[in-house]
Amino acid sequence: MAATTTALLPAGCGVCGKTENLLRCSRCKVMAYCSREHQVAHHTEHKSACSAVGKKRAILDAEEQKLRSHPDNFFKNDVGHFWGIWETRDYMSARFALVEALRKIKTHDAVQQQLDHALDLLRLCRSDNMAECYDFVKWWSTTGNDADYDWGDMKLPYLDIKNADAFEPVEYLCSGFPDLSHLVAITLLKIRLMLDLMALEDPATVNEKYPREIFHATRPSAPRSPIVTGNKDIMERKDQRAFIDKLAEQVDFLYKTVNKANKHFWPSLLNPGSHLTAQPVMFRPGGIEEMQVALQYS
Repeated sequence: MAATTTALLPAGCGVCGKTENLLRCSRCKVMAYCSREHQVAHHTEHKSACSAVGKKRAILDAEEQKLRSHPDNFFKNDVGHFWGIWETRDYMSARFALVEALRKIKTHDAVQQQLDHALDLLRLCRSDNMAECYDFVKWWSTTGNDADYDWGDMKLPYLDIKNADAFEPVEYLCSGFPDLSHLVAITLLKIRLMLDLMALEDPATVNEKYPREIFHATRPSAPRSPIVTGNKDIMERKDQRAFIDKLAEQVDFLYKTVNKANKHFWPSLLNPGSHLTAQPVMFRPGGIEEMQVALQYS
């Protein structure tokens, strides 16, 4: 196998790389310089990304101040339930927007801040909205894909599918011209459901098609999807094998469908490289640019 190398992100001066006696950019706070001269020299290149980060950080600070001054004390009483509480959504959106802006600055500190924000967002909101994700995709793949749907008629139902069966067959997703991002989202959702059922399965009854060493290596310690944990029948079911097999078939079908729709996606998911920072202006179905958009936003 050919050796691979990964270029380390710069942790020093944005111009020369020097790591001592650094001055930090006062606006973005993630770019450093060894001197005022180097900061001035780098100004034109750094200005756009720095300005975006500064604006997003200011918005986040304002949203955080609003929440901290709220009498309900969300940061103390509602950790783990953010987003499910309407008043917290602007704050969560602003924080994610800052993470997106930080992606444009290629330094170690920028990546570290992205990670810190992302982990704290998960701490504040443990729910992953998987059921809402499935309802959303199903509506767009059915009603939203209907040529006769009158988008100008505001009285027609819109995103009105609620609590759809996330275990149902997936063939309806693959008719016509399916959206790549939707296919990928449902593939990953089905994989999560399958792993969660495996977490509930008794190793003594595991199907012989799943070797024990693989089962134990991939088996999560506990199911995490609210679709599974919120369903009493699933949680109490003694034998999950038939449902695991059904999901495995669906995942295989979806995997092949995604690969047929865009052959670039799965290889790039495993080794994204520069595709994560590409900024395609337009794309065609099946092209590299479509893969880049799906990879970054799915």
